[in-house]
Amino acid sequence: MNAQAIDTYFKDHREDHLEELKTFLRIPSISSLSEHKTDVRNAAEWLKEAMEKAGLENVKVDETAGHPVVYADWLHAEGKPTVLVYGHYDVQPVDPLHLWETAPFDPQVRDNKLYARGASDDKGQTFMHVKAVEALLQLNGELPVNMKFIIEGEEEIGSPNLPVYVQENQELLKADLIVISDTGMQGPGRPAVCYGLRGLAGIQIDLKGPKGDLHSGLYGGAVQNPLHAISQILASFHDKDGAVTVDGFYDNLVPVSDEERAEFAALPFDLEEEKKALGITEDFGEKGYSFIERTWIRPTLEINGITGGFSGEGIKTVLPAEASAKITCRLVPGQDPDDIVAKLKAHVESHKPAGVTVEVSEFDKGKPFLTPYDHPAIQAAGRSYEKIYNVPTAFTRMGGSIPIVAAFDDILGLPVVLMGFGLSSENFHAPNEHFHLENFDQGLRVISDYLFEASDL
Repeated sequence: MNAQAIDTYFKDHREDHLEELKTFLRIPSISSLSEHKTDVRNAAEWLKEAMEKAGLENVKVDETAGHPVVYADWLHAEGKPTVLVYGHYDVQPVDPLHLWETAPFDPQVRDNKLYARGASDDKGQTFMHVKAVEALLQLNGELPVNMKFIIEGEEEIGSPNLPVYVQENQELLKADLIVISDTGMQGPGRPAVCYGLRGLAGIQIDLKGPKGDLHSGLYGGAVQNPLHAISQILASFHDKDGAVTVDGFYDNLVPVSDEERAEFAALPFDLEEEKKALGITEDFGEKGYSFIERTWIRPTLEINGITGGFSGEGIKTVLPAEASAKITCRLVPGQDPDDIVAKLKAHVESHKPAGVTVEVSEFDKGKPFLTPYDHPAIQAAGRSYEKIYNVPTAFTRMGGSIPIVAAFDDILGLPVVLMGFGLSSENFHAPNEHFHLENFDQGLRVISDYLFEASDL
């Protein structure tokens, strides 16, 4: 690899690349909202054109039962490994809109950070892989490895249709390893390769009381209030220290070795700085576990939203007829999403107050994932980070979930290399999402280097 030539190429094309990325980010590809279905498809078509421009071949937009998948490849490196790159072009909703400093789909650069929904998660990181391929093809006329891309439009809703697509296209997706850039670094200037992800199980609880909203003066105290009832159910999920009280929730957890916990403790993590960055005065969670352990290796149950009654300006003396809550659990090795959902349903049923009917709906599911951090493909990624960032690479787990990763492992049986370039402070899934452009710049060079590292695996 001619590192100087690659560095010069990315410097010369930086502004063009940023303008292209801004165009991609202007497409409001919110997969969870039906009114944005056309926008999601437009993002897929834009990505198809960008891949064709980069020099990738056999580029196509494949239909699924939901939003489409974009596939591309370049397969002319005879005798070399095949790298399958996964990413997603869909994004989260933007609410609450009033907290955005600039419009979420009007990309703006401030303080060398690119602000827009999807800038970090995951349009920006996916785009980097396309541009790395383009650079190498422009400079060398070839790639050091064979490449395949599978970019989906449903990651933010749990990838409900991608496992079927992968199952049906195993021959098309045949490769030697999978590379995903949808994770984060350890901190500014501190690269990390993630080797473990938590899984996911989501539900919605819907409570119904009277046939319609009632006057709280006429009926309060005599009729069960669904908001009161759902509050009781939600309060029953944790003890005072934050431990989950659902029966059997912690059964079958795969133990984490003392050696691995010692590695976590040795990482350069400053709890006081983290609290300051988050704007909190105290951390909270299970006793006996550090902040890192609570967010990487322990399962959780979080209430993501509650609705019901009147929430407008002023007051309305109403006893609401309905109340709802959305819950997600992050799961660790040893936990199965279907089993956890069954236990959540049983818990809700056993804690249901009198006077209401309850319905529990299932949503996102994904198994936890763990791969040995000493795998050659993962260690090669660490070497590429170190060359570009000039610091040792941390090998970490991540608290978030990428549901398709476990499916890739189950169906394709390939090692998964999680090479992220985001930072935990970048507000992905929140207002003012942004991407630090120094990691955009460095990441392009890391990805390019890794393709040469991977050629020797």
